[in-house]
Order: sequence, then C-alpha cells, then structure tokens
Amino acid sequence: MLQKKYARVVSLLAERAGLSYEQALDVFYHSVTYDLMRNGISDMHCMSDGYLVQDLLDEMHNSKMCVNA
Repeated sequence: MLQKKYARVVSLLAERAGLSYEQALDVFYHSVTYDLMRNGISDMHCMSDGYLVQDLLDEMHNSKMCVNA
C-alpha cells in the first residue's frame, strides 16, 4: 500500500514544484521524508499526501536540494 502513497506524493510534488515526474521521484527517494516513511518513524506514512508534499517542499527549500534536469 505504501507504493500507491509514494506514487500519489511524487505526482503531487511534481505538480506543486513544477518538476517532471522523474525529478520529483529523485527528490522523493533522496529525502529525509522518504526515509522516515519507509522506516515507519513518527507515523509519517499516516500523514496526508498534502502534508507530506509540503514537508518535501520545505526540505527542498531548507537544504537547497539540487534537482537534476
């Protein structure tokens, strides 16, 4: 079930950040948010898709995460 949630979050991240799906996927899989979700820490996997996307956007902004074109 988490794979479906990952797909929704990546799709929404791409839409909100103006990224390609591949770029959003790269951001997601290299994020602290993904690590927390994958490891079941802080029940991140229970948070709404919108909350998780905002968390990813904040993480991108705060870490100045580089997005490969």
